[in-house]
Amino acid sequence: VQLQAFGGGLVQAGGSLRLSCAASGLTFRSYTMGWFRQAPGKERELAAMIKWSGGDTSYADSVRGRFTISRDNAKNTVYLEMNRLKPEDTAVYYCAAKRIFGGSLGYDYWGQGTLVTVSS
Repeated sequence: VQLQAFGGGLVQAGGSLRLSCAASGLTFRSYTMGWFRQAPGKERELAAMIKWSGGDTSYADSVRGRFTISRDNAKNTVYLEMNRLKPEDTAVYYCAAKRIFGGSLGYDYWGQGTLVTVSS
């Protein structure tokens, strides 16, 4: 199984970025997908997750209303659209996959991470 996250970069506060995560080696449409992030010196947190069908999503309070998670099961890809970015959104962002929707635990597969840096 491979999860390849990309799309990170340097952006000014208030700007936008779109992350993508391409999956291979698993039945993508059967998996809940999550985007986690880890800022320097902080614990990893779940930013957003989306159910296999795309019909259910969940967001951390810190990103709700600014970030949107979506997926294209035909392309085996999950996206994270990030708007109105803040310096505190600076982190390495990881995509991950698991069978069951809900909660931040129990993810079976992880991508390598992509760095998002938001300048003030």
